[in-house]
Amino acid sequence: MSTDLHWSKSSYSDGEGECLEIALTPTTIHIRDSKSPTTPTVQVTPTTWTAFLNTLP
Repeated sequence: MSTDLHWSKSSYSDGEGECLEIALTPTTIHIRDSKSPTTPTVQVTPTTWTAFLNTLP
């Protein structure tokens, strides 16, 4: 399924390969390592993703 998703990198990405990519669906946030896009993804709910983002400075 992850091949059908639209992946995005943060605008804060430095281009050195040290970043994550995310893909949004209505029920799931998919997260992957940008250096290894074919490895399994981490999947969380939008509620969990929002809670995580709210912990960031």
